[in-house]
Amino acid sequence: MPIIMTTADEGATVPAGATARRPGRGGFLGVLKAGHPVPAAGVTLLTALLAAAVGLGPVAGTTAVAAVAAGQLSIGWCNDRLDMRRDVAAARLDKPLATGEVRPGAVTAAACAALLACVPLSLACGARAGWVHVGCVAAAWSYNLWLKHTPASWLPYTVAFGLLPAFLTLTSTLTSPSAGWPPVWLTAAAALLGTSAHFANALPDIDEDIAGGVLGLPQRLGRRASIAMAAALAFASCTVVTLGPPGPVTLAGRLLLGVTLALCLAAPAAPPALARGRMPFLMILALAAADAVLLVLAGHTLAVG
Repeated sequence: MPIIMTTADEGATVPAGATARRPGRGGFLGVLKAGHPVPAAGVTLLTALLAAAVGLGPVAGTTAVAAVAAGQLSIGWCNDRLDMRRDVAAARLDKPLATGEVRPGAVTAAACAALLACVPLSLACGARAGWVHVGCVAAAWSYNLWLKHTPASWLPYTVAFGLLPAFLTLTSTLTSPSAGWPPVWLTAAAALLGTSAHFANALPDIDEDIAGGVLGLPQRLGRRASIAMAAALAFASCTVVTLGPPGPVTLAGRLLLGVTLALCLAAPAAPPALARGRMPFLMILALAAADAVLLVLAGHTLAVG
């Protein structure tokens, strides 16, 4: 176990040998880093592409994207704040709270502010759409607060991703009253992708999580089984989004389905040395990216319900 030194900031600790930082001197960039900006940006970008595919206008599209961005940041800040002591014990130099770069109070305030902003932004997309998105964010917060430690850790990802298309199609009712809930196949594809993302997201830190007592479903299954689950779920999502829409399968759909099948077979078959590294994680990300492309290509069917 790494040697740690206590700082003066709410009992936070900094690993010995880490670059010394005066508590709270990280500023805006430090707080932003604590909000998991890369995953938040990824989900927000996917939302923007899907909003454009649905045909949302500039105002409705911008409002929906802003609501998702606020919700994602609130989730990331909540996650890092709750995990601070565990990240300290694991000597996580990539976590601003663990190194003392930012104060816990600043991250708590940022999480609350982002959550408070998310609610009116979501409701500005229409009552039904707004409450659907608030439900997505509530599911993610339930993961941070409780479910990440249980065998049901996958459930918030399934719910939140599965309802994302509905948030956008219901937002489109602001300008197109005939729009409504998305097709069942699209909801299923998004839910499968989200569940796959849960297993993939756990891979880089799975050993540290197990040591720290975080025993969600991926940690209980282990690295190899989680790689296989992530790959299989991503491929299932690609299959649904390729075969689900009415009409013949497009050439792009066939090509992407072939690519995802190859990645799905290759990821679990990685040698032990590679399986312990980031290679399977990156392959699952490639699967998810291909799936996201298929979702966007299928965007013209989103408002069919």
